[in-house]
Amino acid sequence: MFDRKAVRRRAARTATVGTLAVAVCATLLSGGAGAVVNGTEPTEHYPFMAVIPESAPEHGVHDGNCGASLIAPRWVLTAAHCLRGDGLLLEGVVRIGSADRKSGGTVRAIERTFVHPGYRNGDGTAANRDDIALVRLDRPVAEQPVPIAERAGRPGTPTRILGFGTTSDTELTFPERLRELRTRRGADTECAPGYADRTRLCTISRVPGAMACFGDSGGPQLQKGRHGRWELVGVTSGPGTPGVPCSAGPGLYTSAPAYSAWIRRTIRHNS
Repeated sequence: MFDRKAVRRRAARTATVGTLAVAVCATLLSGGAGAVVNGTEPTEHYPFMAVIPESAPEHGVHDGNCGASLIAPRWVLTAAHCLRGDGLLLEGVVRIGSADRKSGGTVRAIERTFVHPGYRNGDGTAANRDDIALVRLDRPVAEQPVPIAERAGRPGTPTRILGFGTTSDTELTFPERLRELRTRRGADTECAPGYADRTRLCTISRVPGAMACFGDSGGPQLQKGRHGRWELVGVTSGPGTPGVPCSAGPGLYTSAPAYSAWIRRTIRHNS
């Protein structure tokens, strides 16, 4: 859901600025705002898309969620900070394969979670590190998993992100329908110094004033494989530079290929 302390700081800043900030934000996002700020309705079915309902009442986050990707019949991949956080409450279920946040698809209970041992929360002033985690479901699902890419495409490679995140930079409300956004792999230098590297992908929107935001964390970044099918390249982690609204971008994505060995090993030892 992005960093909780950052959410709290932004909520406080919004309250201080008052209705003027909301009005300005509404104007800036009037070109079709949606989850994945300024995203659009899904153009196709994504059977591997998953959503993890959760909240952080102490920080004003109610009826929230994180994204995830089905990578095996009984396993979903998400961001580590979606499972560990100050005041974070998980409902204990995952919904897979639906474009609706609260209906459709298949619902399974969370049986066990596995957070990468190196995970460190950037706390809003730096990039999250090893921000990746696995969720084992109580039983398999029939939806088609998404394969993990062998490698991330070069800078400039077209990608696509998905999510059920907030509809604006300043409000912690979550839409009922999935959104998608056209993005591209950015060069490391297009994110703040020290943010992007081999394990963290800088991501740039191909649409003005648009990027993932609160609630999109853990969701997929996709690229087309050799046969034109989607493959998982990134996991939504957080902003790619500090101190700017979500829609100003860039975004930072944990590289799924960089952690493929850890993913395979964790699944093999815990299936």
